[in-house]
Amino acid sequence: MKFILKAFVGLVAVLLVVAVAASFHPEVQNVYRALSPSEDYDTEPPALPADLAEPAILVFTKTNGFRHTEAIDSGLEFFRQLAARRGWSIFHTENSAIHSSESLAKFKVVIWHNASGAPVNEEQRAALKIWIENGGGFVGIHAATDGSHGGWPWYQQELVGAKFIGHTMGPQFQEATLRVDVKSHVAVRHISDKWQHVEEWYSYDRSVRDQPGVQVLASVDETTYSPRLKFLWTDDDLAMGDHPIIWTRTLGRGRAFFSALGHSGDAYKTAQYKGVLEGALEWAGQIAEDSAE
Repeated sequence: MKFILKAFVGLVAVLLVVAVAASFHPEVQNVYRALSPSEDYDTEPPALPADLAEPAILVFTKTNGFRHTEAIDSGLEFFRQLAARRGWSIFHTENSAIHSSESLAKFKVVIWHNASGAPVNEEQRAALKIWIENGGGFVGIHAATDGSHGGWPWYQQELVGAKFIGHTMGPQFQEATLRVDVKSHVAVRHISDKWQHVEEWYSYDRSVRDQPGVQVLASVDETTYSPRLKFLWTDDDLAMGDHPIIWTRTLGRGRAFFSALGHSGDAYKTAQYKGVLEGALEWAGQIAEDSAE
């Protein structure tokens, strides 16, 4: 009992320090938002360009929780360059009201690029769910698979397929070996059997491998890094055994693609990961390769 009380007092003290420091430093603000997510939801959707040509891709980066600023900026630069090269239209917003039936109908693929902290309200959730099940293509990157989405059971259980339980700390970023599971898939066929990558490695409460409609494209070899969360008095084992890290899911007539990679901006500058994301958009949006110039 004394240990529990001591731990609780320690946690409260940490939260107070973080809350005070958050007003002075952006990175501390990030930690505070992760611990105390916002409930900021837009009600008026953004105006879409009149010349939004097909295939149109929506990049959504709203963060009511932790904000991966560097990754968001780097990823946006990559997606814009990719769209220009492939002749695709791209629209970026942090306005959650874009998730309406009228607005979503304009897009072939929706990317939640490190969107976090329950970024859409109940009405917007319903619109996205219907859009996906009726044939929309969805790509969720890194924080789009984290624990901040736990308040939406359909998204976490039926779409992502697993509950986030933590990421590596002590050290946070580690190089590990990825194994390609389906070499023929457009998102990973440019990669050899194995791939070295530095990441903040996410773990989940279960493997998605045997779930309906799921195809695991790549897994991380846990023997090549330390799957532990070490922080303050915490030292948790995050090992999963079978550890999918990139996977797809078909749901209704829709296609969803998930990658737990992408915490740092550098990830979006590597040939391997850029190829993964380009293939993800092709697959999710059923966009022909011959759309490339």
